[in-house]
Amino acid sequence: MATDYNQLKQQTARLSVISNTLLVFLKLFVGITSGAVSIISEAAHSAVDLIAALVAYFAVKKSSKPPDEQHAYGHGKIENLSAAFEAVLIVLAALWIVYESVDKINKPHAPEYLEYGLLVMAFSVVVNYWVSYKLYYVAQLTGSHALEADALHLRADIWTSVGVLIGLGIMKVTGMYWIDPVIAIAVAVIVFKAGFTMTMKSIYELTDVSLPEEEEKIIRAIVYSHPAVIAFHQLRTRRSGSFRLIDMHLVLQKDMHLDKAHAVCDEIEIMIKTEFEPCDVTIHLEPCDYHEGFGACPAECNENCKYE
Repeated sequence: MATDYNQLKQQTARLSVISNTLLVFLKLFVGITSGAVSIISEAAHSAVDLIAALVAYFAVKKSSKPPDEQHAYGHGKIENLSAAFEAVLIVLAALWIVYESVDKINKPHAPEYLEYGLLVMAFSVVVNYWVSYKLYYVAQLTGSHALEADALHLRADIWTSVGVLIGLGIMKVTGMYWIDPVIAIAVAVIVFKAGFTMTMKSIYELTDVSLPEEEEKIIRAIVYSHPAVIAFHQLRTRRSGSFRLIDMHLVLQKDMHLDKAHAVCDEIEIMIKTEFEPCDVTIHLEPCDYHEGFGACPAECNENCKYE
């Protein structure tokens, strides 16, 4: 399953590289031909998307490598670094849009062949919508943060393309050239917000923030559901790229045979991995004797003896 996921992530990341390469050349050609600065700036924006897609592709490829002597926990953090880098690119793209828009307000001009610009921007919207949908679907399926960041990046590009498309349409019909930069500035705010959200998420995960509370609740429910479990505590969770890393201290009857205790751990690991694949689960066993959470070890487990 892990190998299939890695291949799927690499194929999807490669699709993003191909689509962004095509859009960069199309927008640049039409922008230079028509003299529309908005289309040229969109070509620059797509170039940023292309860089981000390349980073995501190599990050996915690298992060799928198994652990080695220097990286005992694998290479998943590369995906988190990739997402952080892409978030910065989104913020820079937003600032670039504002810069170009202000310059167009100060120096308005009448571009030519606007119909070609309308066609290429419409094509860009359709392509980016389809590719971003594919990226986001695979990201959710495999837990890839690099692909998720790339998908959000392309979704932001859709809004900028729509803004430029509307501006070109209004210019074509009315000749009101000042509308284009105003729309572009409004779109830049949306792009900046997306970049800021991605930046904060990347920072949280690079600093090993715990998994969301709803996910930890599921983990607790899984552990509590096993009849042999007396209690568990010191639950610690974090993410490394697509992988969730989970460890805990599990309390079992002190006279339980080692084979049985090991089987209990295996069963709990399987249930957690079924819910959160791919993940790595580490369980530290403790014999039930006396614990501050519930006092002396009970003869049988019940709801009152479960603690954290």
